[in-house]
Amino acid sequence: MSARPEEPRSKTTVLTLKEKHRRGSPIVEVTAYDAPMARAAQDAGVDAILVGDSVAMVVLGRENTLSVTMDEMLHHARAVSRGARAPLLVGDMPFLSYQADVSEAVRNAGRFLQEAEMDAVKLEGGRSFAATIRAIVRAGIPVQGHIGLTPQSIHLLGGYKVQGKTASSAQALLEDALALEDAGCFSIVLESVPDRLASFITQRIHIPTIGIGAGAGTSGQVLVAHDILGLFDRFTPRFAKRYAELGAAMRQALLEYRQEVEGHEFPGPEHAHSMSEEEWQAFLTSVGERLPDAVRRDQ
Repeated sequence: MSARPEEPRSKTTVLTLKEKHRRGSPIVEVTAYDAPMARAAQDAGVDAILVGDSVAMVVLGRENTLSVTMDEMLHHARAVSRGARAPLLVGDMPFLSYQADVSEAVRNAGRFLQEAEMDAVKLEGGRSFAATIRAIVRAGIPVQGHIGLTPQSIHLLGGYKVQGKTASSAQALLEDALALEDAGCFSIVLESVPDRLASFITQRIHIPTIGIGAGAGTSGQVLVAHDILGLFDRFTPRFAKRYAELGAAMRQALLEYRQEVEGHEFPGPEHAHSMSEEEWQAFLTSVGERLPDAVRRDQ
């Protein structure tokens, strides 16, 4: 069945997500980085759009997420907010925008709301960032937590590895989740966590969990739109599912365009703008030239 834009809908808020969680209705979140993708996600009816720091890898071509700056994140967040207003919009706080100082963290979180019209922010880390989260929430800014595989800590974690596979690390993740709930997070992203552990954490806390590589037992799911659409091919995460192969279609379209230009097939008459013969002759007269009769007859 083909997807069609839905009728305008009411704004999704953190209270909307809490109500969906209370009813046991799955929450759908998508990561997007620009206005067209945000508009498509909104038309598809997603609950929330995350402007992820993964933009560094997916759009900007970098090796990891660590180099993306606040200004770059705000640039993409503004684009997303222009493209979609109905979903809950979440800005991802980049590396070093919140780790060094609590006051700076609050200011940077506020910039997402004030300068980019986000509705909430997301930041990575567990118990060690509870005080920071508490301060941001106290400033009136909703916070989505993120534990498990936290890409901003890949050097500490030793790479992109599943987290919580041992009893002790699983216990630590549970304690992190409880601490984030206590600090005031409205939801928690669980990334690359064993499915039974993600389900257990989901059952033990009272706020929604959003899984990415955490199995089907979470309160909702988040995937990067480029992974869903087949637009990112540097690597395919195990947890990602492609619902389309738009990257291949895009390359084919560009190939055909190049071939038609080189073969003098594009542009055709239907792609050109016309000018009346009278005005054309007036132009030539004005510049002291006249189109030869033979050329005129060919037109």
